[in-house]
Amino acid sequence: MKLKFNFTFSFIPVFILCLWPAVLPLAGEDTDVRPATPHPIQDNSFLVEEAYNQEFGVVQHISGFTRLWPSRQWAYTFTQEWPFDPSPRHQFSYTLSLVSTGDGQGAGLGDTALNYRYQLVGNGDTRVAFAPRATLVLPTGDSRLGRGAGGVGLQASLPLSVVVSPHLVTHWNIGTTLVPHARSLFGDQARTWGYNLGQSFVWLAKPRCNFLLETVWNSAETVVARGQTARSNNLLISPGVRWAIDAPRGLQIVPGIGMPIGVGPSSGEKGVFLYLSFEHPYRKLPEH
Repeated sequence: MKLKFNFTFSFIPVFILCLWPAVLPLAGEDTDVRPATPHPIQDNSFLVEEAYNQEFGVVQHISGFTRLWPSRQWAYTFTQEWPFDPSPRHQFSYTLSLVSTGDGQGAGLGDTALNYRYQLVGNGDTRVAFAPRATLVLPTGDSRLGRGAGGVGLQASLPLSVVVSPHLVTHWNIGTTLVPHARSLFGDQARTWGYNLGQSFVWLAKPRCNFLLETVWNSAETVVARGQTARSNNLLISPGVRWAIDAPRGLQIVPGIGMPIGVGPSSGEKGVFLYLSFEHPYRKLPEH
């Protein structure tokens, strides 16, 4: 399995689709069914994107580190999320990355993502939330060393979040990535497409301690010759846990750990995912 750095990770296994008919009736309800708590953990999944924009006046700083074996590849990403209207319908974020391909070339800057997300349906207090995202991927990574696509990319993602019960939340992703002028290690150029699907369960065991089961699938093309590409697929199932530390002045610190395991086309791969989030207000928030 080859580690992909497309910023959207997703897969919906067939056996999970049987739950979908039970979830759909919730779409028309906006009643909050989350446990009453002043600072529950919410927008802190690992590999599957949640459909909750940040509250206006609150910024989030997210670090993630992935290490895979036996490929020895690793990646560190830093994301900062900023809402920029009181609704909060509109959110801007950016993602920087540091990448090592595990082939002895060392580590270096990967591609950079500039993200815009629109809260189309619901929010963090409703049963259903839907927030489409558009991303511009900048080729800041060196494609000759396998650290980037070699060209500007466009990405679209459709994250959906559904509260099934006061202690169970699900998240669903589908996305695609287009790089019109991607490059190979040798400088050959071609158009590449990537497809991403994903699904996760989050068990709210305690307001400040949650357990996750995420399943992610990626199908991506790489340039093998001028105008020619080859497609590869990878599939991971990742159990994990996250917990919250509430600090003074509204700061919430959320560490977490996941254990990705390769199945199907990725059989034999295993890894570790480390997560750390700092979320805090940057302006005085209105009292509820």
